Amino acid sequence: MKSSIIFGLLFTFLFSHAACAGEPGNKEKGDGQSESGVIYLNKETFKQQVFNFETNKEWNYEGKVPAILDFYADWCGPCKMLAPVLNNIQKEYNGKVQVFKVDTDAEKELAAMFGITNLPTIVFIPVDGEPQAVMGFMPKEDLEKTITEVLKVNK
Repeated sequence: MKSSIIFGLLFTFLFSHAACAGEPGNKEKGDGQSESGVIYLNKETFKQQVFNFETNKEWNYEGKVPAILDFYADWCGPCKMLAPVLNNIQKEYNGKVQVFKVDTDAEKELAAMFGITNLPTIVFIPVDGEPQAVMGFMPKEDLEKTITEVLKVNK
C-alpha cells in the first residue's frame, strides 16, 4: 500500500490557516448525490456532512458511518480511473461506508485549506478516531484492505 500520512497533519495546516478562511464558498459544482450514492460536496455541504472547520477546533466527523473522501479533478487521469472503483465501493458496501468527492477545481478554497497538492488524495474517515490520507490511485483491493483496517468495516 502506498505510504499514508495521518490526516492530522492536514488539519494542523487547516487550523493554522482557518482564521484566514474569508467569505463562505458558493455552491458551484458538487452539492448532490450520484446514482451510485456517492455524494459530491462543496464547502457548505462539506461542513455539514464531514467536518465543520469553522466552528470546531479539533477533528469532529459529522457523519454516522465511516467515509472515504476523494479530492479529485476532472482533468486528472488517475482520478478518472479511481471514480468507477469508488462508485463500486459505494454500492458494494451498501450504507456501511459513505463515499464523498470534492472537485478541487470547483472548490479551490476547500482544497487549499486542507493542503491538497496531489491528486487524487483519498481520505479514510472512521466514525471515531483520526482520518488518514493516501495520495495517488489505489486499486480496489488496496482500498478494501484500508477500509477493513482503518475504517473497521467489512462487506
